[in-house]
Amino acid sequence: MRTSSGLLLACLCLSLDAMSLIGWRGSETRDGDDTAGPRDVEEGDGTEPMIKGGKLLKRVRRGWMWNQFFLQEEYTGSDYQYIGKLQSDVDQRDGTVKYVLSGEGAGSLFVIDENNGDLHATRRLDREEKASYTLKATVVNKRTGQKLEPETDFVVKLHDINDNEPQFSKELYTGSVPERSDIGVNMTFPTDWGSNNNNNNNRFIFSYHSYNPFSSGVIRTALGPADMDREQKEHYMVVIEAKDMAGQRGGLTGSTVVNITLTDVNDNPPRFTDKMHKFNVPESSASGTPVGRIKATDKDIGKNAEMFFTIVSGDGLDVFDISTDEDTQEGVITVSKPLDYERKRSYSVEIQVQNTQLDARFLSAGSTDTVTVQIVLEDVDEPPLFDKAGYLMEVKEDAGVGTTLGSVSASDPDATGSLVRYSIDRRTDMDRLFNVYPGNGTVFLLRTLDREDAAWHNISVIATEFNNPRQTSHVPVYIRLLDVNDNAPTFASVYETFVCERTKAGQRIQTVSAVDADEPPGGHRFYFSLAPEGTYRSNFTVRDNGDNTAGILTRRASYNRLHQSVYLVPVVITDGDVPMQSSTGTLTVRVCTCDREGNMELCNAEALSSSAGLSTGALIAILLCTAILLMIVVLFTALKRQRKQEPLIISKEDVRDNVVSYNDEGGGEEDTQAFDIGALRHPGAAAAALEESVKQRRDIIPTDTLLFPPQRRAGASSLLVPQVPVASRDNADVRHFINQRVLENDCNPTAPPYDSLATYAYEGTGSVAESLSSLGSASSEGEQDYHYLSDWGPRFRKLADLYGAEDSDFC
Repeated sequence: MRTSSGLLLACLCLSLDAMSLIGWRGSETRDGDDTAGPRDVEEGDGTEPMIKGGKLLKRVRRGWMWNQFFLQEEYTGSDYQYIGKLQSDVDQRDGTVKYVLSGEGAGSLFVIDENNGDLHATRRLDREEKASYTLKATVVNKRTGQKLEPETDFVVKLHDINDNEPQFSKELYTGSVPERSDIGVNMTFPTDWGSNNNNNNNRFIFSYHSYNPFSSGVIRTALGPADMDREQKEHYMVVIEAKDMAGQRGGLTGSTVVNITLTDVNDNPPRFTDKMHKFNVPESSASGTPVGRIKATDKDIGKNAEMFFTIVSGDGLDVFDISTDEDTQEGVITVSKPLDYERKRSYSVEIQVQNTQLDARFLSAGSTDTVTVQIVLEDVDEPPLFDKAGYLMEVKEDAGVGTTLGSVSASDPDATGSLVRYSIDRRTDMDRLFNVYPGNGTVFLLRTLDREDAAWHNISVIATEFNNPRQTSHVPVYIRLLDVNDNAPTFASVYETFVCERTKAGQRIQTVSAVDADEPPGGHRFYFSLAPEGTYRSNFTVRDNGDNTAGILTRRASYNRLHQSVYLVPVVITDGDVPMQSSTGTLTVRVCTCDREGNMELCNAEALSSSAGLSTGALIAILLCTAILLMIVVLFTALKRQRKQEPLIISKEDVRDNVVSYNDEGGGEEDTQAFDIGALRHPGAAAAALEESVKQRRDIIPTDTLLFPPQRRAGASSLLVPQVPVASRDNADVRHFINQRVLENDCNPTAPPYDSLATYAYEGTGSVAESLSSLGSASSEGEQDYHYLSDWGPRFRKLADLYGAEDSDFC
């Protein structure tokens, strides 16, 4: 297959070696283009023998290797754009072969003339969308459709033209550079626009307004530190223009905007807005109370504008303090020590301010600023002030009522000098042991004291101004009671002492010691001796050991517990203080039987019971519990005897139109001795059967004459039936009422047994007030519909069955 193209011919002219290896069959000119093609290589065709190294070499002619076409992008002509010509060696130009094209864009973007192999592009192509297309071409017989040559691949590449201006990746760029920067400080500018192809169209050149062009994409400062001041101008807008083709004529341009911000440096010290400040503060202000705020301004921002304040001089240097408010950057003056208007009425301090973040490049003598602040105290009506924070008073515990303990003193610190009245805070002296004179503050006793009960008393004295009683102050008073020897010594514990029947004279059987509630300054010193009443014919003696203890010694060699089992030894204990106090303690000594080593074996029963028995308190508790139990038993028995069986009807007033039930069961229908309900069912036969029933029943005699008919017999029955007027016994209305009630009870499945008593109150039909009973009212006698109970669900089914049925169903 042969190809012809002007661009391909130009490429072939660049290499002489390539031209010497390609055989040309002919040339054809079309629109100024040359046509060339390779020929098939045949063995021995056009070869020239060569001898090299003793071997015969042959030179073989090679075919031309074609594989690509070039096409210019953005074609603007009206006809198809000619690409090149394909020609096969099998094509004899007799119209028997057909050229076939396949691959990317074949038939749509690219077409081939099947008769002569001319290749065209059907529309304008853009290299930026697709730079190359791969196609395949072959030759087939028109008649048979058989391929005359195998498919051959070739590529159509698009030549780039300068049809796109430079595009910046962003429409707006931002950058920053520190203020006060020197000339030539760089700020990097992004250059990520345009194509990556290394050709002349993608070589950019940048320009910034009227400055000289540059191609590095770097913005440099053109002004010095004096002009690059953020406080004067912080933001700059720069328009950057990029031009391709290295700025040559015909190149395209693109532009973008760069916002440059000068970042802050600490080149401005803080300055006070006012050089003099004055504040007022009450003298009663506590430590930490704010006095006022002072403000300084700094042209810098952020960290460079942070500042701190200090008090550098003045008479209030140790009275006031200053701190910085982190949110507002203001100096807050506070009180650090108590103030007193009467001592000093005003203070003056000098305050300095400076930045916390300092820049060594801009440090100078003016990096700090000072201001003078005058603080004036305001007089406040203060409470009385005691001359001491607390008072200590001492008094002997035997001091009498009215004894003076000491005095407190308070005064009004204000200039008015109001008088002060004293009193005791009774919450600290609930027993009212002390009092104070209101005029002079002298504290004295109201009651006698005992150091052994409480050695210290802490009270509070109140001082109140006469002119303003709301102004009060408190002071603690600590009262210590001094000891007086007013308590006699006693035994230190209860001693359990025994002596063996067989002993020896002078044997120590017990060592005793003493205690004293008093606390003498020099310590305790006790003396022990036998009481005078015990020295006569005494069986024991007391020996003082000199160390506040004493020994109890025997004076006999033997004792008989059957003769005397217990001995009482009176011991006199005396202290060494002034005034001297003494007491007599009795030591109980039991006589016991001992073994050879002196260990106790058996003592007298009386001694054992007295020592090991129950105490008096325990015995009293046992007796008291026993008495309480007996009282409970007697009370329970009395209540049980007084319990009576409750009657069927407690009183006549409780008789109502209801059924009264009780727990006593009758004999039922088989009990012939029970009450016969037939008398109510058949009132006419009741009188005739009364005599016989009386003979059978001796427990109940009917007295209601309304149950009998108007005819009655004389004789024995007249003795049993009370005589009533005929009109009362012949009351058919009452009889009808009774019969109706009997019928209702017989038909009612929930009625009590037949031997139950049902009582009714009936006025009769002749009453003017008519019936007051609910039995005769319309609400009870009238028929009511209870069928709605069936709609209430299964939980009310039982009630629906009872109340929803007719009376005839029960009968």
